[in-house]
Amino acid sequence: MFPVIYDFGEVNIFGFSFHPVINSYGFMLMTAFYICYYLLHKDLKRLDYKPALAGDIVFAAAIGGIIGSRIYFLLENFEQFLNDPIGMIFSGGGLVFLGGLLGGLLAVTYIIKKNNLRWIAFADIVAPLLILGYAIGRVGCLLVGDDYGLPTDLPWGMEFPNGIPPSTYQIFQSRYPWVDLSGFSPGVLKVHPTQIYETLIGSGIFYYLYQKRQSVKVVGSLFFTYLTLAGTERFMIEFLRINQKYFLGFSGAQLISLTMISIGLWFLYHPVGQTKGYATEEK
Repeated sequence: MFPVIYDFGEVNIFGFSFHPVINSYGFMLMTAFYICYYLLHKDLKRLDYKPALAGDIVFAAAIGGIIGSRIYFLLENFEQFLNDPIGMIFSGGGLVFLGGLLGGLLAVTYIIKKNNLRWIAFADIVAPLLILGYAIGRVGCLLVGDDYGLPTDLPWGMEFPNGIPPSTYQIFQSRYPWVDLSGFSPGVLKVHPTQIYETLIGSGIFYYLYQKRQSVKVVGSLFFTYLTLAGTERFMIEFLRINQKYFLGFSGAQLISLTMISIGLWFLYHPVGQTKGYATEEK
């Protein structure tokens, strides 16, 4: 675990002291945004869009994604939020992908409509980048010890003694009472490194979508393929994660994933349009 990449130590300027650090999770988020910006800028030039749109879209996705993921996290942990609202709002963890996806899509939709562009065509352009950003972000989760999975005896299980929260027997007992700890002893527990699983699977989905992006024949098909694959990935990985199951044995994330899969499959079999290419303006 490397929650801090670089510690600048105590800094004093004009009588004010502060302690700046480069956080590994924040660093990986910035890395994801810059890589996505580079690839988006490159594709916009190839498709004869204004390359400057890349900056607007990535900035909107970043702000909307952070706000959306934070709201989802607070709703998912509403009881803890009521007990400690300030602490929960400003805690180090709690950037949930599914909330970030919705928030980011809403923010990017605003930019697309503001520039009189065709939403469904742009959705195809950004689809590979959505899963790429997710995969890179999961590396940040691994480095800070967040979003790990259930306890396991498998040889590749990992311990997070200083995680958010630590992967200890006591933490599982107090925070996750629904997790079966039979066969595990008190102390630091090995858990499924679901962050690694998702980084590997997400990278594979990105590669597939990115290779397919230049051969799209039906507008929107790449985006709906992304919804189907990303939803399936998250639905399956949830069986190894510690999120509580609410409805029919499914977690909240799984229910949203099923919605993503349903929407994706529906529009793959009932296309919204047959137009080839990417018209820059709505007619």
